[in-house]
Amino acid sequence: MLRYFIKRILYMIPTLFGMSIIAFVIIQLPPGDYLTAVIAAMQDAGQVANETEIARLRAAYGLDDPVYIQYFKWIGGILFRGDFGWSFEWNRPVADLIWDRMGPTLSISILSLLFVWAVSLPIGIYSAVRRHSIGDHVFTLLGFIGLAIPNFILALTLMYLTYRYLGQSVGGLYSPEYVNAPWSWDKFLDMLAHLWIPVVVIGTAGTAALIRILRANLTDELSKPYVLTARAKGLPEYKVVLKYPVRIALNPFVSAIGWVLPELISGITITAIVLNLPAAGPLLLQALVSQDMYLAGSFILLLGALTLIGMLISDLLLALLDPRIRFN
Repeated sequence: MLRYFIKRILYMIPTLFGMSIIAFVIIQLPPGDYLTAVIAAMQDAGQVANETEIARLRAAYGLDDPVYIQYFKWIGGILFRGDFGWSFEWNRPVADLIWDRMGPTLSISILSLLFVWAVSLPIGIYSAVRRHSIGDHVFTLLGFIGLAIPNFILALTLMYLTYRYLGQSVGGLYSPEYVNAPWSWDKFLDMLAHLWIPVVVIGTAGTAALIRILRANLTDELSKPYVLTARAKGLPEYKVVLKYPVRIALNPFVSAIGWVLPELISGITITAIVLNLPAAGPLLLQALVSQDMYLAGSFILLLGALTLIGMLISDLLLALLDPRIRFN
């Protein structure tokens, strides 16, 4: 296992290097650059930028360098100084912008993941064991509704109900009086009061999907000969279900970590915009629209790194969970 882990880590190094090239190429594909967007905005406002000012700005932003020079400056700063570059639009270091948004993003997304697992695991087991029962049909209906309702519609509905019947301020992670207040117990409780809405909204679709996956996998496992043999030996039903079939059926839960980690950044963009959350997704979207290349490229590279880390974690956990995978 240790040898496999070290090998995977070594493979990740050239993969990340390739991802950095792809990320930089992607942000260079749209015509123009950040300065082009700035000049267009100035012209829309009736201002005229002379050639001397344009040349000065291009030199200041480093946009007059060839693309490969810009790339090596960017990747060199990341490797040797931990410097992800300078955000043109925000006029701040990219690293500061990213880390400012990662705290709320990680909190929301990890809590959403725990919500998904806590809800879908018992419901999925129940639906598989009690197939075609009234409870199974009810959970199936609710699951289809959860898959069908767009996140932003559910977010708007919960915002209205919370404001209308609970009198709670909506939008953001804090009430207005706690936004700039220092951390305290009251501020923490206020954050929890606001946090449940994005957690439920983001977790609803994932919960519905994993319930269906777990139900299908566990149903298949329960019909296999080793389960029938365990029942024939007189083992209690909870041991028959939980000891082996559930462990095998949990593989999709564990393998989902590979795509859950990048979802921590990009997957809650629409919900974060609707709920006015200080998450990373809206910042990435804004960077792509404004062609803030170092900010957008750093986010794309971070998504690639999180994908690799998630795949490594899921593979290791699968090997620990399923002896068949470990043996192979």
